Amino acid sequence: MTAPPVLELRGVHAGYDDIEVLHGVDLAVPPASVVAVLGPNGAGKTTMLRAVAGLHPITRGQIRIAGRDVTGADPTTLARLGVCSIPEGRGIFPNLTVRENLWMATFRRVPRKAVEDRAFAQFPNLARRQDTTAGRLSGGEQQMLALARAIATDPPLLILDELSMGLAPVIVDDLYELIAGLKRSGTTILVVEQFAHVVLGIADIAAVLVQGRVAMTGPPGDVQHELATAYLGARSPAKDHPT
Repeated sequence: MTAPPVLELRGVHAGYDDIEVLHGVDLAVPPASVVAVLGPNGAGKTTMLRAVAGLHPITRGQIRIAGRDVTGADPTTLARLGVCSIPEGRGIFPNLTVRENLWMATFRRVPRKAVEDRAFAQFPNLARRQDTTAGRLSGGEQQMLALARAIATDPPLLILDELSMGLAPVIVDDLYELIAGLKRSGTTILVVEQFAHVVLGIADIAAVLVQGRVAMTGPPGDVQHELATAYLGARSPAKDHPT
């Protein structure tokens, strides 16, 4: 028997006041895969991720986690089900130290030492700065901290919004190498990226979101040319509304 998708959106509609942003999004994220959602400015990518994470209500449709209907579930309920989201802007606590930020992962009953050991093994920079307040870290170190906290509990579903935003290419490459390793270890990953080239190399499936609808989905090689010419063009897309 085939396992259900770890995440499935069925005809999802959502918007802001009287403005509908998502117009019936259908998307399936298979187990142990990386699904990249790409598209131009205003396509609805951030709205879609916020809906999946329980941060924005949908007006129609259904969201399912591992075959279970979770439509309308709040972020805490989704977190207990193993949904872990890293928003654009990293979502760290700038006034807490690196270690104190990592301790936030212990809510799933993972010992502090286990959280720290895994984080510092994968990100030696964080080990060297463990007593530094997170707000004093570089942008790359802050993103490392957000990722380290997220993966400390081996989440079944990891949601990433603009992982590369504002970071040097060499750091982005390192982060995506880690993401590829997480996929190999069985983590399912849904990622929205501004720059297609940085994620298509590790993605199993690419979905192109245009004007609130999934215009195409398939292996990255099948959609890359059409994505570049029809949607992204030569300009880097701006952020979705809202941020």
